Amino acid sequence: MRKKIVAANWKMNMMQARSARFVESLLLEIGDISDVEVVILPPFTAIAKVTEALGTAPNIKVGAQNMHWERSGAFTGEISAALLRDLFVHYVVLGHSERRTLFGETDEIVNRKVCAAHEAALHPIVCVGETLAQRDKGNVDKILAIQLRGSLAGLGAKELQDTVIAYEPVWAIGTGRNATPEQAQEAHTFIRHTLREMADGTVAERVRIQYGGSVKPENARELMSQPDVDGALVGSASLDPRSFAQIVQAAREEG
Repeated sequence: MRKKIVAANWKMNMMQARSARFVESLLLEIGDISDVEVVILPPFTAIAKVTEALGTAPNIKVGAQNMHWERSGAFTGEISAALLRDLFVHYVVLGHSERRTLFGETDEIVNRKVCAAHEAALHPIVCVGETLAQRDKGNVDKILAIQLRGSLAGLGAKELQDTVIAYEPVWAIGTGRNATPEQAQEAHTFIRHTLREMADGTVAERVRIQYGGSVKPENARELMSQPDVDGALVGSASLDPRSFAQIVQAAREEG
């Protein structure tokens, strides 16, 4: 049985003071949760404040939104896995469509980061997803297979099992549109099938696959009721603690 995982991707939002208030409110809502894994992904500047505000809450983890693949060096403006570990970070999002589209990240770059994350005992959340044009041309499976095989190249069974996949159709991110539950399940089924080809059935069944793309309290339950949707990577709806808590509760009810 795969434990649902719901992550709050704050992107380039949230000052430190607001981050602390968010955590305080969230703990009042779901502080005792144990049957869903919750991850907060603040901007780098708020990671320490979020960790401090969480205190000893055992089932809410802190993550980062990106990292460089090198351990250290002359990479102005970048941050390494070791520096994230020093902030008690557990998860890191890699290959988000905004990184791929706006900053030119390729599957090869994502793969370097994924390998570096595992080397540092960080759990990567690896994003894959098609554009609207690719979907309209019937290339969803082709694009997902290319991204998965490229981004996860060289990983062993344990590393794959410690990786979370986030299916994020690019056309649904920040647009207010979202894939239907049937579309999400279809994509997640294909992702799991590809993982089975890359490793084996046991590994594929253990990998958690989140859905991301305009997830809201109104659609979260139906999306996460699908058998291969193991949680959500939440964008704008995660900026409000009550809204995010409702999505977590939806995961709890469908777990």
